[in-house]
Formats: sequence, C-alpha cells, structure tokens
Amino acid sequence: MSRKNLLSSLTERKLTVVNSVPASEVSPSLATEKNRSRGAFGAITRSIDELAEKAQAAKEFESRLLEGETVVELDPDIIDPSFVADRIGEDEEIQRELVEALRHRGQDSPILVRPHPKVSGRYMVIFGHRRHRAAKTLGRKVRTVIKDLGDRDHVIAQGQENSARADLSFIEKAVFASNLEQRGFEREVIMQALSVDKTVVSKLISVTRDVPNDVIAAIGPAKNSGRDRWYHLAIKCREDGASHKARELTASTEFQKATSDERLELLVKFFDRANQTERSRKQASTNRWAPPDRSVSVLAKSRSKGFAFDITERDAKPFGQWISKNLDSLYEAFRKSKMEN
Repeated sequence: MSRKNLLSSLTERKLTVVNSVPASEVSPSLATEKNRSRGAFGAITRSIDELAEKAQAAKEFESRLLEGETVVELDPDIIDPSFVADRIGEDEEIQRELVEALRHRGQDSPILVRPHPKVSGRYMVIFGHRRHRAAKTLGRKVRTVIKDLGDRDHVIAQGQENSARADLSFIEKAVFASNLEQRGFEREVIMQALSVDKTVVSKLISVTRDVPNDVIAAIGPAKNSGRDRWYHLAIKCREDGASHKARELTASTEFQKATSDERLELLVKFFDRANQTERSRKQASTNRWAPPDRSVSVLAKSRSKGFAFDITERDAKPFGQWISKNLDSLYEAFRKSKMEN
C-alpha cells in the first residue's frame, strides 16, 4: 500500500474498538447495568470506559499505520524528537511508570520514525516519544518502524495518534495547532492532524494568540481544564498590562507550588478579583443626585482626565440648559468657596 493511500485510509476511517470478548458472552447483572448509567458511579464507569476505548483506538491506529512494516532496533541516541512539539513539559510520574513497565515487560509496540530530513544517518520521532525516552533512560535499543514521510504526513500521523489516544489537553492541542500554523501548514492539515473541524481549530489558535507563550509554559498542560477556563483567561489577557501582571503571578511562591490546573485557576481568579476591585473603584467615584420630586436625576462620574454629568428624567433638558447659561456665576461661586476653605 502506498504512503498516500495508507494515510488517506487513516483519515477517512472511523476508529473503532474491537473487544477481546464477544458481546454475547458478557452478561452483567441488571443492577450493574442500571448503576452504570446513574450518578457518580455511572460517570466514573463511563469515564473509565471512554479511556479504555481511547487507548484501544490508539493501539488500532498504530497497528494500521505499522501493519506489514519491518520492525528494527535502533540506538535511541541517533533518534531526535519531532520537529514540532505536541506537549507542554513532560509528566515525570507517567514517564517513570513507563520506564518500569519497559524494564520488566519490554517494549510492547514499536515507535514510528522517519529518516531525519536534514541530518544523514539520524532519525526523527513521529510518534512514540515517551517510549523513545524510556528506552534511552534504560540504555536499551528501541523497537522502531522507519517510514520515509514528508513533513505534512509526519504531522498528520503524529497528531492523529495523540488524538486517538486522547492524551493531549486542550492547551496542548492549541499549542500544537499554533506551532503548525506558524510553520506554514494550512488549516486543512491542522484539522486532519487533530481530527477536528475548522471552527475548533480557530478557537484553539485564538487562545494561544491572547495568552503569552511564557505564561502558557508556566501554567503547564492543565490536563483537567478545558476550553472555557483557557478562553476566560485569554479574554483577561487582552487588557492593557494583563500580560505583565500574569508574569508577576507566575513567579510567586503560591503559583510555583500549585499543580498545573491550580495554576490556571489562580490566574483566572486573580484577574476576576482585579476586575471586581476596578468595578468597585469606579462605583465609588460615581454619585447620583435627584430632588425629592424626582423631576431630574444627575449622575456625576469622575474620570481619569475629567468629570462628567449625565442628566435625565422630565426636567433634564431645561435644567441642563439653565446650567449652561449660568456657568459663569457657578464657576465664580466655586472659586469663592475654594478661597473660603
């Protein structure tokens, strides 16, 4: 099968889960079936089922891409990471677990690499970065399939493997999409790589344009935080001086000690409190006056470079005209009051 046809079949086929045990042989109790769809137990069960399905789907994706290919063992030191990152930092706990699994069970499935496009005799990871790192940590050769893919097919395979595994958080997908766009890839390629539509790609990239890269890196992958929290932060970062304030908070001890999701929440709440303080300040600088009969209402607003009156109700127009005609005497009364004070 040609490389083009192989990748085409992967982007067009829906990933499915093949159970190792036929459904006809599984007969859970009626109570169990009812509980699976109810309350917290049901939510946890569905979450576990979804994770299992995603893991199985990722394995099937890899199997189809690697089907019929020769597996070779390579020195991990001659393999470089992908030219475009799809993760923010690394989860060291997960990596340690993978190292131990590889130590005791060996490498279950090969990684996919391609000949390095610029350096002869070296290779570049398409997917399997963690397995590559684990083998390097153990000083073992890594089981590998080598495919001569171009940049476009590389990023599509890399992105789809991660999408099938459901292993990337919202912000990691956003950064991956942004990185691809900055490297000149068309939206169609980004859509295929992340298995999302054009609207989702636009939403992903919009967040990375508003939140500075160094702030995103400081927060980390925030695995349990979706688009809403990041979009909320992105809106706050559009305000003047917000990026500087965000960087100041990322340097704080509280921020450094927090988990990735907690860091995101700290920033969102920080800006929410700042906005509330600003609203309170503005309210404090606003006065409203009205006579007992409510025939006129005057809203007096203090501004950074001035002062304004907003006059409403029945007598607003004649009262405003009277003030305009008597500005000279009103100002003289004001100056006299200053002298007396």
